[in-house]
Amino acid sequence: MRQTDPRAERSRHAMLWAARELLLRHGPAAVTHQRVAEQAGVGRATVYRHWPRVEDLLLATMSGSDLPYFRDPQPPIRPWLFGELRRLADEMAQPEVAAVTLTLMHGALWDADIAQQRDASVANINERIGAALALARASGEAVVAVNDADAATLLIGPLVYRTAMQAGTVPDEVISRALDSVLADVPRATTR
Repeated sequence: MRQTDPRAERSRHAMLWAARELLLRHGPAAVTHQRVAEQAGVGRATVYRHWPRVEDLLLATMSGSDLPYFRDPQPPIRPWLFGELRRLADEMAQPEVAAVTLTLMHGALWDADIAQQRDASVANINERIGAALALARASGEAVVAVNDADAATLLIGPLVYRTAMQAGTVPDEVISRALDSVLADVPRATTR
């Protein structure tokens, strides 16, 4: 088994941290080999050795951390999902985040590695939303009108469209309507 050099791991971690900071502060155009090297305190050749193309560096930056959304669902599910969608919408409303979203979506059309990362992220989100919907079903809180993959599309699609395509913010009403398209209230039994 090959041992990893601790110095190389520290350098890699520092470069990814620097790339993430540049991305969040200045957008995708700021994530260059030169700027990452300067920010991380390493030589530019070191950055190139790890990521020969800037797209590789951007992908590693985005894939280096697990998405914090839709983890550990808590009943009641509707308000929990609303909160998760609100957090996601607020983050996506940042121009640099919207730009990265569109850049990665475009890159996935042409690059198999980026497409694989996209597919893994989509599967992860579908699984997490599916777990939340299963909890809503099991608790009798709501009737779920669609399958898990379609639910993710109906919940997240409007956020992507509003933030990335329209360069706007997502009002609470849009989130509520997205939730309505997925969760139907369970009819209450009437007493005679």
